[in-house]
Amino acid sequence: MERPEIKMPLPGPKAEKLLKEHRRYISPSYPKGPDLVFERAKGVWIWDVDGNKFLDMLAGVAVNSTGHLHPEVVKAIEDVLKRFLHVSTDFYHELEIKLAKKLAEIFPREGDNQMVFFTNSGTESTEAALKLARHHTGRQYFIAFEGSFHGRTFGSLSVTSSKNVHRHRFLPLVPGVFFVPYPNSYRPPFNAPPEKASDELLDYIENVIFDRIVHPEDVAAFVIEPIQGEGGYVLPLPDFFPKLRKLANRYGILIIDDEVQAGLGRTGRWFAIEHWNTVPDIIGVAKGIASGLPMGAMISKAELMTWPQGAHANTFGGNPVAAASALKTLQLIEENLMENAAVVGEYFLNRLKELQVEYEEMGDVRGKGLMIGIEFVKDRESKEPYPEFRDRVVIELYRRGVVSLGCGPASLRFSPPLIIRKEHVDVAVEILQEALKATREVLSN
Repeated sequence: MERPEIKMPLPGPKAEKLLKEHRRYISPSYPKGPDLVFERAKGVWIWDVDGNKFLDMLAGVAVNSTGHLHPEVVKAIEDVLKRFLHVSTDFYHELEIKLAKKLAEIFPREGDNQMVFFTNSGTESTEAALKLARHHTGRQYFIAFEGSFHGRTFGSLSVTSSKNVHRHRFLPLVPGVFFVPYPNSYRPPFNAPPEKASDELLDYIENVIFDRIVHPEDVAAFVIEPIQGEGGYVLPLPDFFPKLRKLANRYGILIIDDEVQAGLGRTGRWFAIEHWNTVPDIIGVAKGIASGLPMGAMISKAELMTWPQGAHANTFGGNPVAAASALKTLQLIEENLMENAAVVGEYFLNRLKELQVEYEEMGDVRGKGLMIGIEFVKDRESKEPYPEFRDRVVIELYRRGVVSLGCGPASLRFSPPLIIRKEHVDVAVEILQEALKATREVLSN
């Protein structure tokens, strides 16, 4: 089996030169992982400018669903490049319509009547969803969840609460957002027993938030992540979302489902929310939809699309090049990559749980499909987060040729291309074991 090839201490000399120029000319506001400077990529492999070869276990943060430069995706892009590059949303083109139809068809639904608004990114999908919810309901408030991440523009940032650096010096944000604990299956809210935690959280929403803070008839939507992404790849309590759906229905509140990181086959189903048999009203997607091109969408039940012409729009939404890439990406996901994500993801999770037996610091190993997280703790009884251990593991993986990133207070995420095979997983787990051992040695000195 192919393995990473690291030829020199990282970063190499060419990378160092480019990193210096990057720091000179590019905003320091971008979050950064290890100092990897891409030169090219193919499939699940990345080569840096110094010729080092890395195994990609991140896929551009869940973006490169079909791997790097999938030949069918490249051909679809090349074909449309011969025709046009851009069509303003003031006009029409067939690729946009075909893509909207496909997204409407895969929406987890009670009925078959959905519509689509195209965007260029995840934060724009969230913005569109928030605006639509307010416009349709005539209500102004939202309930979001602690640890959430929905984007960095003002509206999406207002329902985000994963790190204070995202919000610091940007206040005031859009008013009317209330936060409640996320139904974290590893750390249940209110320290309740797992079998009672969902009911206690719902009771808090109904008898504290609704009774004392905001009337439910003033709430436009709950904004959820079926699996928290930047918050730590956190899985929900298994009974929470179906119960939230019933509560939302009781008061005419919409559910906005942010599937930007979790959606479109990554968890082994089109949408992660399907694992919990819950039908949302609005879904936001981006990241993995177009195999690396900027593209997103807000998919909604058609009866909610009551806003008039001109109420919300953009210039690049449904761009033909991105739409062609998205159509081919969805086709490949449907043909075999979604099933591959389920099968290989289960294998990956089991391999990591075997490793967990040896390493006490691996407090929780969790995930669905190829959206997998490891939460590091100082000890399993207290569950005290161990961010220093996580941060060092990311560095040790990078030095051995595996690309990963942290998320949440102390979690490591794996979101590889959906084309990954069990043999790649074996390589990644073997190198992770080396990284864990090295991290222990470094932190014990």
